[in-house]
Amino acid sequence: MTDVEYIAEVFAGDAVTTVYLGGSVAPSRRLSLRWLRGQALRFANALDPDPYTEWIPPQALQPVTHTERSAPAQLRFWTTDDEHQDHALHKLAVGIPYEFLVHDDACWYALTARPVLAPALAPFSGALARA
Repeated sequence: MTDVEYIAEVFAGDAVTTVYLGGSVAPSRRLSLRWLRGQALRFANALDPDPYTEWIPPQALQPVTHTERSAPAQLRFWTTDDEHQDHALHKLAVGIPYEFLVHDDACWYALTARPVLAPALAPFSGALARA
Protein backbone atom coordinates (compact mmCIF):
# COMPACT_ATOMS: atom_id res chain seq x y z
CA MET A 1 0.00 0.00 0.00
CA THR A 2 1.29 3.49 -0.82
CA ASP A 3 0.40 7.07 0.00
CA VAL A 4 0.98 10.16 -2.09
CA GLU A 5 3.19 12.96 -0.83
CA TYR A 6 4.04 16.18 -2.62
CA ILE A 7 7.52 17.56 -3.14
CA ALA A 8 7.68 21.33 -3.57
CA GLU A 9 10.94 22.91 -4.68
CA VAL A 10 12.21 26.33 -5.69
CA PHE A 11 15.03 27.12 -8.08
CA ALA A 12 16.62 30.25 -9.51
CA GLY A 13 19.23 30.94 -12.11
CA ASP A 14 20.50 32.90 -15.03
CA ALA A 15 21.63 31.96 -18.53
CA VAL A 16 24.49 29.85 -17.13
CA THR A 17 23.64 28.71 -13.60
CA THR A 18 20.80 26.96 -11.81
CA VAL A 19 20.60 27.20 -8.01
CA TYR A 20 18.46 25.01 -5.76
CA LEU A 21 16.89 27.37 -3.21
CA GLY A 22 14.98 24.88 -1.08
CA GLY A 23 12.33 22.23 -0.87
CA SER A 24 9.62 20.72 1.24
CA VAL A 25 7.71 17.44 1.45
CA ALA A 26 4.02 17.85 2.26
CA PRO A 27 1.25 15.32 2.89
CA SER A 28 -1.20 17.18 0.62
CA ARG A 29 -1.10 19.19 -2.56
CA ARG A 30 -2.67 22.20 -0.80
CA LEU A 31 0.10 22.26 1.81
CA SER A 32 2.78 22.00 -0.87
CA LEU A 33 1.25 24.97 -2.71
CA ARG A 34 0.98 26.92 0.55
CA TRP A 35 4.71 26.41 1.07
CA LEU A 36 5.39 27.56 -2.52
CA ARG A 37 3.27 30.70 -1.98
CA GLY A 38 5.31 31.52 1.12
CA GLN A 39 8.53 31.09 -0.83
CA ALA A 40 7.22 33.22 -3.72
CA LEU A 41 6.44 36.06 -1.31
CA ARG A 42 9.80 35.68 0.41
CA PHE A 43 11.60 35.98 -2.93
CA ALA A 44 9.44 38.90 -4.07
CA ASN A 45 10.07 40.79 -0.83
CA ALA A 46 13.80 40.11 -1.00
CA LEU A 47 14.04 41.23 -4.62
CA ASP A 48 11.76 44.23 -4.28
CA PRO A 49 11.34 45.25 -0.62
CA ASP A 50 8.99 47.95 0.55
CA PRO A 51 11.25 51.05 0.73
CA TYR A 52 9.54 52.15 3.96
CA THR A 53 10.42 48.99 5.85
CA GLU A 54 12.13 49.81 9.16
CA TRP A 55 15.18 47.60 8.64
CA ILE A 56 16.19 49.30 5.38
CA PRO A 57 18.41 52.34 5.95
CA PRO A 58 17.26 55.62 4.38
CA GLN A 59 18.39 56.06 0.77
CA ALA A 60 19.53 52.39 0.58
CA LEU A 61 17.10 51.60 -2.22
CA GLN A 62 17.14 53.43 -5.50
CA PRO A 63 14.57 53.20 -8.31
CA VAL A 64 15.63 51.26 -11.38
CA THR A 65 14.65 51.90 -14.94
CA HIS A 66 11.40 50.31 -15.95
CA THR A 67 11.82 46.82 -17.33
CA GLU A 68 9.27 44.94 -19.32
CA ARG A 69 9.17 42.07 -16.84
CA SER A 70 9.18 42.17 -13.07
CA ALA A 71 9.82 38.85 -11.37
CA PRO A 72 8.69 40.16 -7.94
CA ALA A 73 5.39 41.43 -9.39
CA GLN A 74 4.79 38.12 -11.17
CA LEU A 75 5.56 36.14 -8.00
CA ARG A 76 3.19 38.29 -5.93
CA PHE A 77 0.46 37.93 -8.56
CA TRP A 78 0.84 34.13 -8.63
CA THR A 79 0.31 33.90 -4.86
CA THR A 80 -3.09 35.57 -5.03
CA ASP A 81 -4.44 34.42 -8.40
CA ASP A 82 -7.16 31.81 -7.92
CA GLU A 83 -6.91 30.61 -11.53
CA HIS A 84 -3.21 29.77 -11.16
CA GLN A 85 -3.80 28.06 -7.82
CA ASP A 86 -6.75 26.00 -9.15
CA HIS A 87 -4.71 24.98 -12.20
CA ALA A 88 -1.86 23.81 -9.96
CA LEU A 89 -4.21 21.87 -7.67
CA HIS A 90 -5.85 20.16 -10.65
CA LYS A 91 -2.54 19.12 -12.21
CA LEU A 92 -1.28 17.69 -8.93
CA ALA A 93 -4.59 15.91 -8.28
CA VAL A 94 -4.27 13.96 -11.53
CA GLY A 95 -0.60 13.19 -10.90
CA ILE A 96 1.03 15.76 -13.20
CA PRO A 97 3.95 17.89 -11.95
CA TYR A 98 3.36 21.65 -11.79
CA GLU A 99 5.82 24.43 -12.55
CA PHE A 100 5.49 28.21 -12.47
CA LEU A 101 8.39 30.06 -14.05
CA VAL A 102 9.02 33.81 -13.96
CA HIS A 103 11.92 35.82 -15.19
CA ASP A 104 13.16 39.35 -15.55
CA ASP A 105 16.07 40.85 -17.44
CA ALA A 106 18.71 39.11 -15.31
CA CYS A 107 17.35 35.94 -13.68
CA TRP A 108 14.59 33.34 -13.59
CA TYR A 109 12.74 31.73 -10.68
CA ALA A 110 10.87 28.41 -10.75
CA LEU A 111 8.27 27.12 -8.29
CA THR A 112 7.66 23.40 -8.75
CA ALA A 113 5.53 20.72 -7.13
CA ARG A 114 5.11 17.06 -7.95
CA PRO A 115 3.35 14.07 -6.44
CA VAL A 116 5.43 11.09 -5.36
CA LEU A 117 4.40 7.69 -4.09
CA ALA A 118 5.55 7.03 -0.56
CA PRO A 119 5.32 3.62 1.08
CA ALA A 120 2.65 3.53 3.75
CA LEU A 121 3.96 2.70 7.18
CA ALA A 122 2.77 -0.54 8.73
CA PRO A 123 0.61 -0.09 11.82
CA PHE A 124 2.57 -0.32 15.05
CA SER A 125 2.40 -3.72 16.60
CA GLY A 126 3.23 -4.21 20.24
CA ALA A 127 4.16 -7.83 19.49
CA LEU A 128 6.97 -6.67 17.20
CA ALA A 129 8.29 -4.35 19.88
CA ARG A 130 8.54 -7.20 22.40
CA ALA A 131 10.22 -9.65 20.01
